[in-house]
Amino acid sequence: MALKILEKKGTLYLDGSINTTTTKSFMKHIQFYVEKFENVIINIDKVKEIDIDGLQAIKSLWRSSLNENKNFSILGYGCKDIYDDFYSEPLA
Repeated sequence: MALKILEKKGTLYLDGSINTTTTKSFMKHIQFYVEKFENVIINIDKVKEIDIDGLQAIKSLWRSSLNENKNFSILGYGCKDIYDDFYSEPLA
């Protein structure tokens, strides 16, 4: 499934899948906003799938925004899964 990105009042609304197929274009599109604006807010309410490549892309964009002293926020259902992935540590 394709990924649509719509901007409305400073928030980027994602609709579709963030996966191996869509990750490259997703990163280019969001990186543009990271470079141009102080605050980047993405809403994932309508994201139907995020695979490991999608999670790595979000982490990479988050790191990039931190390096540029920008704010990067993720809103919507599924945020707990992303949060857990960001802050999980391997056991053992």
